[in-house]
Amino acid sequence: MDFPRALRERRTRRHLSQLDLALRAGTTQRHLSFIESGRSVPGRNMVVRLAESLELPLRERNELLLAAGYAPVYPQSPLDDPVLAPVRTAIDHIVRGHLPYPALVVDRNGDLVVANDAFDLITEGAAPELVGPGKNIYRLALHPEGLAPRIRNFAEWARHILARLGHVAELRAELTRYVPELAPSDGQLGFAVPLHLGSSRGELRLMTTVTTFATAVDVTLAELKLEAFLPVDPATAKALSVAAGAVSPATPGQAPGNM
Repeated sequence: MDFPRALRERRTRRHLSQLDLALRAGTTQRHLSFIESGRSVPGRNMVVRLAESLELPLRERNELLLAAGYAPVYPQSPLDDPVLAPVRTAIDHIVRGHLPYPALVVDRNGDLVVANDAFDLITEGAAPELVGPGKNIYRLALHPEGLAPRIRNFAEWARHILARLGHVAELRAELTRYVPELAPSDGQLGFAVPLHLGSSRGELRLMTTVTTFATAVDVTLAELKLEAFLPVDPATAKALSVAAGAVSPATPGQAPGNM
């Protein structure tokens, strides 16, 4: 890729002027103008500063360095590399510690790395070929043989999923075919997009949080996302707890408060 064009595209994509970026990177607008026109060749440190100032993901920072003729500076280690052993341990603690609520870790494309046992309640009834490590959770969510038949607010949830897939055009095109042309209903709008999911424990109402390793300097680690499902109401919290064996279901005629 032509470095001046690559830099200019990333700057304009973030709606920054040359002056804005120059000030962030500790250089002058004139120097940046020369770099973007190809009249000046930036040093490696300047490319790194520009990439940091643009707040690019580590993968894109490496791509920008390559475009400028420099070797990447951010490593990309396989998740089973010994250097990432502490990360794997931390991930295991986090997903297990989130019980009785579902939690999972995915890579940049949404392929499942690991999930806790509570996630089984989310995936129940889905085709086996859509479930498990290495399978794409976004395909699982929207595929007709995945969660789609059980999602009560499918149109809203599907658009929430598709909004995450701008960098995976082929997957987004596939999943778009499964989404009905329906406008979100007013009743579904609020502080967060919920997931209304039918299950063997009744209807679950969940919201999600996404956590990343904010200080990561390894591409693989920086692109991992921990997605945790949290109950929106007491009934969902109770259902998840019962499913996990944390709470015994009430006997007939027994009030929940007397359990």
